Amino acid sequence: MKRRYAIYDVFTNRALAGNPLAVVFDAEGLEPAAMQAIAREFNLSETTFVSPPADARHRARVRIFTPDYEMPFAGHPTVGTAIALADAEEGPAILVLEENIGPVRCAVSGGAGTRFAEFDLPKLPQPVAYDADAAAIAAALGLKSGDIGFDGHAISCWSAGVPYVLVPVNSLAAVAGVRFENTAWSAIAPPHPTARHASAYVYCRQAEAPDSAFHVRMFVPGTPSFEDPATGSAAAAFIGAVVHFDRPDDGLLQFWIEQGTEMGRPSRLRLEMDVSGGAVAAARIGGHAVKVAEGRLFA
Repeated sequence: MKRRYAIYDVFTNRALAGNPLAVVFDAEGLEPAAMQAIAREFNLSETTFVSPPADARHRARVRIFTPDYEMPFAGHPTVGTAIALADAEEGPAILVLEENIGPVRCAVSGGAGTRFAEFDLPKLPQPVAYDADAAAIAAALGLKSGDIGFDGHAISCWSAGVPYVLVPVNSLAAVAGVRFENTAWSAIAPPHPTARHASAYVYCRQAEAPDSAFHVRMFVPGTPSFEDPATGSAAAAFIGAVVHFDRPDDGLLQFWIEQGTEMGRPSRLRLEMDVSGGAVAAARIGGHAVKVAEGRLFA
């Protein structure tokens, strides 16, 4: 059977930047093993598979696969798939995607080539118990212990469906100097529900763009380990740390973060949260996506 697919660059408004995503539109009838094999064939950080929803009020059932395992939820696949589904329609779109984590509400705005999608976090960030050894973490990242921490931010672990170890560092130079050591990281990182170990999310308050609030990098342990150019599920977890350490006033908080510049894949993610009683009451993540390829899959 021929199945339509498209490739989008996500969390960017220009091609060949951001985080690439493959979207397979006609996934009905595909077994999980076949989805996994197709994701491995595309060999992008994630591939989504779109099929009819279980609930007729929703837009689609969406499953998300890395080349090695299925994800319950991920940000750039959600943004990219929402925009891919809305590209055939005119004007704005509100749609719900059925992901493994549950229904995810998305809002898509803009016209062809300028689409922006924002989704409601299906699960709010929660702290994960983790006894962080700052010296060991610094060593696993190729940093000095003195590079760790700023403005009261300390190493923490948070999850909004996928856990991440969030590592604050005190300068752009320190972020740029990260050299991820997979073996050392895997020896100290907490477990991941689908992969072996939680990934590292390194961030600092300094940024390259004047309107970015944070500059971040994300490293996935494994064989091989790799850096991700834009990570929505990590940004979702990061929202918890920002509210915990920065203690913003109640109300709406919105800001941009930048990622992927060290890889030559600059990305921009918009984080928006409603703060009530010093905690996250609701949150949303948004970004642009552009289509860079399309075709038919003979599998």
